Amino acid sequence: MGYIQFISNSIVRAANPKKEVQRIELAPWDLMFLAMDYAPKGLLYYKPKLKKEGELGETIVHQLKTSLSQTLDYFSPLAGRLATIELEDNTSSFFIDCNNAGVLFVHAAANGITISDIIGPSAVPSFVRTLFQLNEVKNYESTSKPLLAIQVTELADGIFISCTYNHVVVDGTSFVHFFNCWAEISRGSIELAKPPALQRWFPNGIEGPVGIPNSYLTYGHDFIPPCLQVRFFHFTKASIANLKAKANAEVGTDKISSLQALLSHIWRTVIRCKNLDPVEETNFFLPVSAKSRLYQLSQQYIGNAMQGKVITMKVKDLLEKGLGNAAWEINKSIASQSEEKMTTFLESWKESPLLLTAGLASTVSNLLVLGGSPRFDYYSVDFGWGRPIAIRSGVGNKHDGKITVYGGLEEGSMDIEACFIPETLQALANCKEFMNSVATQS
Repeated sequence: MGYIQFISNSIVRAANPKKEVQRIELAPWDLMFLAMDYAPKGLLYYKPKLKKEGELGETIVHQLKTSLSQTLDYFSPLAGRLATIELEDNTSSFFIDCNNAGVLFVHAAANGITISDIIGPSAVPSFVRTLFQLNEVKNYESTSKPLLAIQVTELADGIFISCTYNHVVVDGTSFVHFFNCWAEISRGSIELAKPPALQRWFPNGIEGPVGIPNSYLTYGHDFIPPCLQVRFFHFTKASIANLKAKANAEVGTDKISSLQALLSHIWRTVIRCKNLDPVEETNFFLPVSAKSRLYQLSQQYIGNAMQGKVITMKVKDLLEKGLGNAAWEINKSIASQSEEKMTTFLESWKESPLLLTAGLASTVSNLLVLGGSPRFDYYSVDFGWGRPIAIRSGVGNKHDGKITVYGGLEEGSMDIEACFIPETLQALANCKEFMNSVATQS
């Protein structure tokens, strides 16, 4: 296996930052992520073919840095820094200072590493973490660190572009929007078709600094994760359709979605592989988007707009009552998240803040946590040399039971990134029923 050679690093700033946006207050949905790691996402491409002679790295890096600078004109918060104010009651408030301090941009080369080295092994190899910057940095640490770090790594036969971003500033939907806008400008667009909405939304009575106890900003470092492995499982459109049809037929409905059926399938398989006592409880944490529930939020809103919902079932009920029953429980829980419940949550959170951490997830028994969305359009991120061939993530926010879903390369397919202790992943791989529903890895 080869090694990573770091060729250069620089700071990229917005070319013409919007001066009317200088300070952005943070809503409770943003502040919940303060103690989490930065979110690391990367895309793998075949090596671009250059139209003119020249060094691949120099040509591509120049193109990417120039287009990034132009993209930051629209996404000025990502070029800023997190700012904090110490309050008198031993708490701190946070906001985004759009000071154009810039984005970290690193150019590297992975000597001897090929595309197959990354996507070939059953488990994601450990060296993939070196393709990302700011590994395991907490979101609140960005008062002195960039809010976004990019690493462009040349492989023997490809190129890997990683972005490690502060989840307080943008959510997953917003980040994919940024990634696609960057690619759009890289391909030659002069103006964005869908520019982002920068200012945060607050319901009545919520706006204003929220004091976060200073002690909350340290316990995220106390969590020591167990030995973990990550594996990708690919589900075709046909395989997912079969699961959806089965789930709906079992409970006599047509309301269970493709994703809900697939999540039910994974949840039941994981718990079966763990051989738990039937009377134990198992929990599934699902993020529910607020953008489809609050008319005040546009699809271009770049702040976090998500509320978590935990579904709890007895192991016996989960396994014996079938795929459809578990999927129907997921469906009902998501449907129950009304606009009223979401605004009530924001009001109560301001009075009693609770920060999400990977360590917090480890305190809930038999917990699976969902991240990502099949609606995140990563495979359309084309910088001018073709669509990506695979998605990989870094080490940030990994814990036993983390499930991340991505839309697949083929329309209607989905990729599942499963993070578990090695014994659980091996049990999944040995489960014939589960693997029969899985296509090739991506």
